[in-house]
Amino acid sequence: MLKNKRKITIFCVIAMVAILITAIILFFKNKSVETLSKYGSRGSEVTQIQTKLKRWGYYNGNIDGIYGTQTVNAVKYFQRKNGLSVDGIAGPATLKAMGIYGSSSSSGSGSGTSNSSNVNLLARLIYGEARGEPYTGQVAVGAVVMNRVKSSSFPNSISGVIYASGAFDAVRDGQINLAPNSDAKKAAQDAINGWDPSYGAIYYFNPSTATNKWIWSRPMTVTIGRHRFCK
Repeated sequence: MLKNKRKITIFCVIAMVAILITAIILFFKNKSVETLSKYGSRGSEVTQIQTKLKRWGYYNGNIDGIYGTQTVNAVKYFQRKNGLSVDGIAGPATLKAMGIYGSSSSSGSGSGTSNSSNVNLLARLIYGEARGEPYTGQVAVGAVVMNRVKSSSFPNSISGVIYASGAFDAVRDGQINLAPNSDAKKAAQDAINGWDPSYGAIYYFNPSTATNKWIWSRPMTVTIGRHRFCK
């Protein structure tokens, strides 16, 4: 009789453990689905994806919250340009690159603080270098910094690029210390999130004031406002 009770107790414990493990697996499975948009998905997350990609020039379709072929192709375009796995699926890495999920939610508060500092520093540079320029031109200045971070020819951090000796007039004349406005902050975030209206430029200059002959020899990518962007 005692042996039977022990067997029943062991069986119950095993069953409870199995149920608990199954519940945990289902929880994380459902959680991963909630943070994954792909072909056929619908909802507010898809709307956010479409809105950002359209603003950045990757998507030309309607913002309808439906993850169709055009959205898939736009996501692939964004992934290809930003060094992500090109599968057309807006998984955690792609969503993070778009700025839909902040780095603080996946990497801890330290990363969130670091990201905030980067946005503020880049916004101050943009404000010092390009206030008064069209919004797209302000983002393009930020994109130049981001392109330099990615290039092996420049420092590999935003602060390193900005404070490199002689890199930017705003640092040299102290305008980097001015408080940025809301447009500069938004432009900084857009540049960090991957919008690059400079088309890969790593330099820019004002043709009406530039005295450096070398800069004129650089291949131009686009002109926005008073700035010419080049590689």
